[in-house]
Amino acid sequence: MVGEAAALRLGSTVAKAAAQMWLGGKRREQERTLDMAELIRLRVSGLRFQRGVERQFEEMADAVYDRLAPFLEREFPGLAENSRQAVIDAVCGTFAAADLSDEAILAADARPAEIVRRLTGAARPPVGLGEAETRLYEVLFAECVEYYVRIVRGLPVFEERTLSELLARTTSLGAEIARVLKRLPDRSLFAPEGTDRDGEFRRRYLELVSTTLDEVELFRRTSDRAGAQVRLSVAYVSLRATGDEIRARREGARRALPLLRPDMSDWENSGGEGAGMRVEAALGGPGRVLLRGEAGSGKTTLLQWLAVTAARGAFTGELAGWNGLTPVFVKLREYSGRALPTPEAMLDSVAGQITGVMPKAWVERQLTDGRALLLIDGVDELLDAERRGVREWLRKLLAAYPEVRIVVTSRPAAAGADWLRREKFTALHLDRMTPPDLAAFVRQWHQAVRELGEELPCPVDELPRYEQSLLNSLKDRPHLQSLAGTPLLAAMLCAMHLNRGSQLPRDRMELYRNALHTLVHERDADRNVPSAVDSGLSLGDKVVLLRDLAWRLSDNNRSEISLDQAAVHVGRKLAGMRHLDEEDGRAVLESLRDRSGILRSPALGRLDFVHRTFQEYLAAEEAAEEDRIGNLVERAHLDLWRETIIMAAGHANRPQREELLTGILDRSAAESRWTRKLRLLAASCQETVPELSVRLAERVDAAVEGLLPPRRKSDPARLAVVGTSLLRKMPKSLIELTEKAAAQTVRTVVLIGGPEALGLLSGYVGDERSDVTRQLIEGWNYFDPDAYADAVLSGVDLRGHLVAIKHSGQLRPLGRLSPNRIDIRFPVTDLASLRVPSSLDDLVLWSLTGEVDLSLLPDVPSLDALALDGDAAFTHLEALGRFPRLTSLAICVRNTRDLSSLRLSEKTINLSLWDVHRGTDLAQCRNALCGLNNLNLWAHEFSAVDLTALPAVPMLTLHHFDVAGWLETPGFTPPSVQQLKLLGCNLPDDRGALDFPGVEVIII
Repeated sequence: MVGEAAALRLGSTVAKAAAQMWLGGKRREQERTLDMAELIRLRVSGLRFQRGVERQFEEMADAVYDRLAPFLEREFPGLAENSRQAVIDAVCGTFAAADLSDEAILAADARPAEIVRRLTGAARPPVGLGEAETRLYEVLFAECVEYYVRIVRGLPVFEERTLSELLARTTSLGAEIARVLKRLPDRSLFAPEGTDRDGEFRRRYLELVSTTLDEVELFRRTSDRAGAQVRLSVAYVSLRATGDEIRARREGARRALPLLRPDMSDWENSGGEGAGMRVEAALGGPGRVLLRGEAGSGKTTLLQWLAVTAARGAFTGELAGWNGLTPVFVKLREYSGRALPTPEAMLDSVAGQITGVMPKAWVERQLTDGRALLLIDGVDELLDAERRGVREWLRKLLAAYPEVRIVVTSRPAAAGADWLRREKFTALHLDRMTPPDLAAFVRQWHQAVRELGEELPCPVDELPRYEQSLLNSLKDRPHLQSLAGTPLLAAMLCAMHLNRGSQLPRDRMELYRNALHTLVHERDADRNVPSAVDSGLSLGDKVVLLRDLAWRLSDNNRSEISLDQAAVHVGRKLAGMRHLDEEDGRAVLESLRDRSGILRSPALGRLDFVHRTFQEYLAAEEAAEEDRIGNLVERAHLDLWRETIIMAAGHANRPQREELLTGILDRSAAESRWTRKLRLLAASCQETVPELSVRLAERVDAAVEGLLPPRRKSDPARLAVVGTSLLRKMPKSLIELTEKAAAQTVRTVVLIGGPEALGLLSGYVGDERSDVTRQLIEGWNYFDPDAYADAVLSGVDLRGHLVAIKHSGQLRPLGRLSPNRIDIRFPVTDLASLRVPSSLDDLVLWSLTGEVDLSLLPDVPSLDALALDGDAAFTHLEALGRFPRLTSLAICVRNTRDLSSLRLSEKTINLSLWDVHRGTDLAQCRNALCGLNNLNLWAHEFSAVDLTALPAVPMLTLHHFDVAGWLETPGFTPPSVQQLKLLGCNLPDDRGALDFPGVEVIII
């Protein structure tokens, strides 16, 4: 039976029942089988009145039909026609047999739900209906009762003696009933009470989400003032994500060599090895995402930002299509020890205050229609046994609501990349912050705390100074930058810096200790994470176990261990910790891995530390605690042990420090093979030791002096890690040093960095030796560009030296320096904003991108050589002819299809076209090539380019051309040149084919 016929039959059944109640009061048994027309003829006298009443009840039947027909079309689409027929028969039968008299209606206070309960209790249940049929039967019967009661409430009171008079007033009764029914909510299986209130509730809910989730606590360390709540929408910084763990593994297996101070271009240019895509772009594609990240990597903050932005409809870019979605944010840790939430309970955490007025099945409707953005936070924060339940819960949820967008977060240890692969989730991994990300975080952090006003430990107008001071410290000290790779630890540094009056401890030992305690214990304890609260281990207990594990790894020169073997070690250590009841080494180890924040599983069944620094710090502490100083001295010449020994010097007590450094210096004197390396190590230990005896300090100073001045290219990097204490040993003047030693001295001071180094470098100005000048120029990349330009470069004669510009900040002071040769290496997209000295002779732009209008090139009348490279499409090539002194031009034409506008100055005699290919039509620029002395063509991927249109030029050089293919070109003619150079080309087997009359061919 089709939906329309079924709806019509049900409408007639309801209308007939209403007619029986109105016309007959207490229904007579014999009238139950009469159709409506017969009933009206029996109970109403007069043909005219009979026809009027019949029309009114037919309109009522039509009104019921209008309500039920759409419902029957869309609900239970999988039911067969015979099953639907059985359901309709059952509903009509129950309705026809039910007691719907006025007494029965009044006894139930005319409440539909109560009437349904009484009628179903009194009637025999339908026989032979399946689960789906029974559900449809229940919904339809309840709907019909609702319509019946609404109709009856609209009927005039029946009085036998005034029936004729009352009937005269019923001409609009059917239309009134239709209007009553039309005002009823539009119900369905997922809207049992209709959807009329959905919009109002959604607005209220989104307002609540936008308010309650738009806050983040800035890290507390030494003062609650810097840990107050601020707006997340102000503090949020976009992170990066990758689809695999390659970068994470590379970090875990980092080199044991010293960290080098990066140059300033690293803080501006966001590319580079391992740089992932913005997490917003990564989320914009897949509908189901498992987002994994280490402790403090910003997973929860990201989900909160997604929820707030969805609530405000403020997504842009790749996520613009998410506007209009309803965010549902679920914190799994709130369901530890109890059942995971059903859809109607998912709003309890964020909007529990208003769920009491939520329309029934509202959340289900959002999920069913694909309008929900489901954000599930913290798989790792549940106990291990509960995590398995999460996967099954998600599987069932997605089976019921397959169209929902969902993001689930976890630490990698609790959920591998394939944990939800069967459910078709895409696994993403939050990367560590790059220097540009870290700089953006620091700026946003200080912008966010402005809202705290008087709660700050400093005046608001001093925040820019704090911000710049911290950025300078991060840029000068590579250990700080390495530590602040996650938002959690970066926030810790920001708060520590603010609370200490813009000072950070020079001793990185304190920084590592604070970071370790935060990750291992304090953060979970503050958040009442169930899997951490249930642990009986104190912070000290956890550190003891982690120290032992770190030492065992380092002792075997390893950075990774099997999970089974590590569990054995932990079990043995636990056996000696008599105050603990814990005995299961495996369970404790897995808890540490899942919640400590510094352990992870890089592969199934394996274990390592998330950052090698933590392994080195803990192994050093264990060496001092267990008095393994002799062991450290024996390994002092090994690069892998360098950082561990430096930090052990900081952990050690005074006698241990004396033993350690004396042993290292004794070995340096006795073992000439390792003398230099061991002296450097002893000097580097000064960074972490609180004090040295006078005699030992003298020995260390003598060792340092034996390393100076630096001469080898590798010396500056190794000497720089000694730190600022080395600057006191550096010469104030370079005049007594050879040019090579002087240049390496400048390089060493540059890599140490800081204000003291800048002052020392300014004293080297005036030394005009070429290598020294070059190192002073390169030092610009490691300091604040304005400060270095004023203190150093302003006194250096830059004429004749190539000045490399690696980041945009160096353009500001360029006008004050007036170099005549500059090489701009950072990406440039807008030539109109480019400001260079007007006295330039040479200009190189290496990283032009997008569509570049060459008419916007700055006016440089003295320009002699110009090079334009990058992934750019050039327009207005005629502008290249406006440089009157330009003799040499090089331009990449890979993306420039139209060369017809190329114009050259009369002075231009040397032209290089880079990345020419099969699509490059050299005939377009034939006229511009006339008059050249030297033409260089660089082929893109050994292309065979048509050169027949080239004019006569004295010298032609082809780089990486498919010359063999060129010779086979139909209609080939030898080039009209005096000299042809072939560099790295694909040549024919028969070299005689290159014997062109009158042409000197040179193969290189």
